[in-house]
Amino acid sequence: MKASDLFVKALENEGVKYVFGIPGEENLDFLDSLTRSSIQLVLTRHEQTAGFMAATYGRLTGRAGVCLSTLGPGATNLVTAAAYANLGAMPMVMITGQKPIKSSKQGQFQIVDVVDMMQPLTKFTKQIGSGDMIPSSVREAFRRAQEERPGAAHLELPEDIAQEETAVPVIPPSYARRPVAEDKAIRRAVDLIAGARHPLLLIGAGANRKRTSKMLRRFVDRACIPFVTTQMGKGVVDETDRRFIGNTALSTGDFVHRAIDAADVIINVGHDVVEKPPFFMAIGGRTVIHVNFTSAIVDPVYFPQVEVVGDIAHSIWRIGEALPAQCHRDYAFFEKVRTALADHVGEGRGDDRFPIYPQRLVADIREVMPSDGIIALDNGIYKIWFARNYPAHIPNTVLLDNALATMGAGLPSAMAAKMVYPERRVMAICGDGGFMMNSQELQTAVHLGLDLVVVILRDDAYGMIKWKQTNMGFDDFGLDFKNPDFIRYAETYGARGHRVEAAGQLTTVLRQAFEAGGVHLVDVAVDYTENDRILNHDIRERSDRL
Repeated sequence: MKASDLFVKALENEGVKYVFGIPGEENLDFLDSLTRSSIQLVLTRHEQTAGFMAATYGRLTGRAGVCLSTLGPGATNLVTAAAYANLGAMPMVMITGQKPIKSSKQGQFQIVDVVDMMQPLTKFTKQIGSGDMIPSSVREAFRRAQEERPGAAHLELPEDIAQEETAVPVIPPSYARRPVAEDKAIRRAVDLIAGARHPLLLIGAGANRKRTSKMLRRFVDRACIPFVTTQMGKGVVDETDRRFIGNTALSTGDFVHRAIDAADVIINVGHDVVEKPPFFMAIGGRTVIHVNFTSAIVDPVYFPQVEVVGDIAHSIWRIGEALPAQCHRDYAFFEKVRTALADHVGEGRGDDRFPIYPQRLVADIREVMPSDGIIALDNGIYKIWFARNYPAHIPNTVLLDNALATMGAGLPSAMAAKMVYPERRVMAICGDGGFMMNSQELQTAVHLGLDLVVVILRDDAYGMIKWKQTNMGFDDFGLDFKNPDFIRYAETYGARGHRVEAAGQLTTVLRQAFEAGGVHLVDVAVDYTENDRILNHDIRERSDRL
């Protein structure tokens, strides 16, 4: 059997359905082998997009998404996606080609040490030096990518190795279960929670798993403990629950931080230090219980006193079962915080100004999206508004990146989400700056026949950097740009374009786009002039009065 055929069989053995990417000369044997496989090649217009799609596929399924590039520039184009997956704990396997390693006819043409380049960005990287190494290398790459904490893995398949003959079999995936937390750690956590006057549950990125979500739902109902979420913990427990008291979209100064300040014990579930800190610890301050798959990475602002290390869902179930009913506690201050936040979030929901007010934008999109609908956010100031003001009902229905926080990932992430969940409504929400970094993938979405709505928030500038620039007291400089006519731009790719010209039009346009099917781009001018006043001053001043 040709080695490239064996490689594809090894991918099939791992349950791979899609390979996202752009092949090159050095991948042609692998490409030919794909023609005899059930695996679908999803051809993108840039390797970075392929990586973002593979990472999002992994994020949503728990199975490593696979992306493909050639050597040299193709491989270097995967670097940002590798960091995106690794920091964001998304299982992904990258496959890159390489010139023949046993002989060379082209000198150093396009040669980059890709394995060494990927070393700091992945959990595992390896050049395959013989056809017989393929089964073990593929198995190890997938094992490392998928085990907690998930992340990126990389395999380099040189051209001459892909052409070899081999007779070794594939290696079936092993049966494995996550280790569970030690009994004494569980008992210590239970005792601390039972003895607390004002405990608080914080849900982070690592808790965004189906089983963990189910157990946390039971825990909140049984223990009656209020909860807050991080940006990447949104939706793990329904955020319309009366015990939900806010998202830590900002690191300090929000209403939710008054509740955090008032808590004497914080049960920190799935915390990941790659996220911006949801709160800051201090020596002699509150007690923090770290519940996670792995032990805490000690940081100047995070050094928990108790660690419950093991499968999160199992740990939460055991703590909940051992914990006496806690509904008698006085949560009056937490309720006060919740009410104040709700009042603030409600302001601006019906504001008719145009360009559209961010609060109105978030509220209208929430109205249009069903509970299982998925929004995929690019990176920009709007991410804070959605994290804070958009209540999520179900895990992984708000896809945002608060780890690498890269621009350009919103559209590819939405495309992957629609492929995983074709029956759900999926919307990409991008700033004009982020959209233009991978806007060519509109054509890919059209080619794939996806039903997808892409909302572009247009302020003709890099708005988030402007917000920071203003807050730091600098002059407005260097961040404005001109945009194409997005309607005509969409039409050149075979998509349909719509321009919203009044705040009241947005929900109608979005509903019509979803009902029509196909790829729709919606151009919405947005008013960010009050970002600094609201996010940096008003919220802090009002929360300080609680």
